[in-house]
Amino acid sequence: MKLSEVKSRPKSRSRVGTRALAGLTDAPAGRGAATTPRAAFLRACELDVAVRKPGNVSRASPGHGMQAALFLASAQAAADALFVAGARVGERIEGAVAATLAAAGCNTNLGIVLLAAPIAAAAERATAASSDALCLAIGEVLAGLDIDDAGAAYRAIALARPGGLGRVAEADVHAAPRIPLREAMRLAAGRDSIARQYDNGFADLFETGLPALRAADGDVTAGVQRVFLTFLARWPDSHIVRKFSAGVAHSVMNQARVWLEQAHAGAALDDDPAFAAWDEALKAQGLNPGTSADLTVATLMLDGLARPADTR
Repeated sequence: MKLSEVKSRPKSRSRVGTRALAGLTDAPAGRGAATTPRAAFLRACELDVAVRKPGNVSRASPGHGMQAALFLASAQAAADALFVAGARVGERIEGAVAATLAAAGCNTNLGIVLLAAPIAAAAERATAASSDALCLAIGEVLAGLDIDDAGAAYRAIALARPGGLGRVAEADVHAAPRIPLREAMRLAAGRDSIARQYDNGFADLFETGLPALRAADGDVTAGVQRVFLTFLARWPDSHIVRKFSAGVAHSVMNQARVWLEQAHAGAALDDDPAFAAWDEALKAQGLNPGTSADLTVATLMLDGLARPADTR
């Protein structure tokens, strides 16, 4: 979408889009209803591209040589492996990455898969579909990760070849693992926000992501954008740090904070042409806050699973 098209778009169109998105996400998982983990995952991936998140690919704005349809196809391809009943987390990760590469021909969702696999495994053992029960079950899943999980995850990461992936002295994915997956992630937690979730029990999703989403009071577009901007404004985006530098990531953080303040003030960000301009400017510089988007998708997945019980 060109900036000129955004400028001429009537404000009412944004409100109609919000209602349509609300129907997409709330119909299968409204109050008192139930949803499956697979449905929650696919809905989260749909919202990932349905809502404009600056620097990321969306239906409104392709970028980085990719279109939204590629991400939707990747989600469908990954889902079978992610939701094999009783599968180990590492098996889910390796299978989902391989299926994605076969369908898309490139890495579109490694971070999403790394986050979704423990959630999928936890959803099978959770005693209730609530945030508290899911948090407890995720902790149990993470505590049970072993060296075989590490080996499968290492192979998947090496196969996906994420941007900016280098080599490290300890727990390098190009070598055979010597420690369980959670311990390996703990070593990377200081430099990678996805690894940090394995270390802290997905605390950032439960304590930061879900409150930001639910503060939007049912406005799905606003909720998704608030979650994304909250993550982007709070932590340097790991993908940007790897591909560029910590300084560049902090610059994007500062930009995100300005927009997050507007969102908290109740502004409809899509009605401001400058929001779309920021999106296009980030893409023109090759800046993709991919880790913040991955955390957003995982938050949406958790919300899809837990909201009915949490709001009773």
